Amino acid sequence: MNLEERIQVLKLLNDYLLDELPPLKSIKQKAFEKNKWFTEEFINLSIKNISDRFLDPEKLKNWISFYHLDDNISSKKIGIVMAGNIPLVGFHDFLCAFISGHHQHIKLSEKDEVLLTHLIEKMIEWNPKVASVIKISSLLKDCDAYIATGSNNSARYFDYYFGKYPSIIRKNKTSVAVLSGNETAAELSLLADDVYTYFGLGCRNVTKIFVPKDYDFVPLLDAFRKYNYFVDHTKYRNNYDYNLALLIMNNKFYMTNDSIILVENDNPFSAVSELHYSFYEEENAVKEELKQTDDIQCIIGEDHLAFGTSQTPGLFDYADGVDVMQFLLSL
Repeated sequence: MNLEERIQVLKLLNDYLLDELPPLKSIKQKAFEKNKWFTEEFINLSIKNISDRFLDPEKLKNWISFYHLDDNISSKKIGIVMAGNIPLVGFHDFLCAFISGHHQHIKLSEKDEVLLTHLIEKMIEWNPKVASVIKISSLLKDCDAYIATGSNNSARYFDYYFGKYPSIIRKNKTSVAVLSGNETAAELSLLADDVYTYFGLGCRNVTKIFVPKDYDFVPLLDAFRKYNYFVDHTKYRNNYDYNLALLIMNNKFYMTNDSIILVENDNPFSAVSELHYSFYEEENAVKEELKQTDDIQCIIGEDHLAFGTSQTPGLFDYADGVDVMQFLLSL
């Protein structure tokens, strides 16, 4: 496929995502039945972000122009191991490999295999040549390069099997917010989106906040009540009840608004339904501390990413700050 053909297929894909046709509605339901964390609300949000941030014609054109893409690339076989924590989480890697002109072999997570499989099938329907450049495989062998996303534990296996090849191997990451205590109600409401979106399962979800001493948590907990409907979601409620029971049994101090539990904890990673916090005296000291931490995907707050934007990355917002397109074009 030449570059113009690939761009045309992506245009058709964007139109399909925007039109909300019956086949796509059926696939969303199938994805939810496969993985109850994939609610229609969050599948729709993921699709909207892909359409607005990745497949928008003008944004796509500028991205392609930035890397001077053309039809002269020496096509390689790229193995991609995708995560499955949120709907279509591996789409950016998929898009990079497709638009750059490489052949990709994808190992999907069983948690998120329905949506992307359907989109690839539609792309093949629109242009049968797609079938020659995208394969879904249960086993990735004899690839020229690899991109693999998983946990710290799986990363050790990825490094063992793929480390001798050009590769990008991603480990556990999470995100944090640094609050000044002067946030408006609107900003706290946007912070709730950073915390709760996708039930907090994404690496760009805020799982810990840093707050000044004597911080008043009441406005924050009130702002977070916009997501109190999460308690009607069985899997989320089970996590909430379990984590609350542990804290009560261990006589640990906590705060809650009935949909999230705030716990003082140094660990930037928190369980589903929990949000960790730490107090600080000097904000600059927090910023310096975070610079030394490898676990952080993004930081929300003043002088950082704006509130409410953690789950809306753009084409140039590469996971772990590693430019996937540059990696692919350098092979």
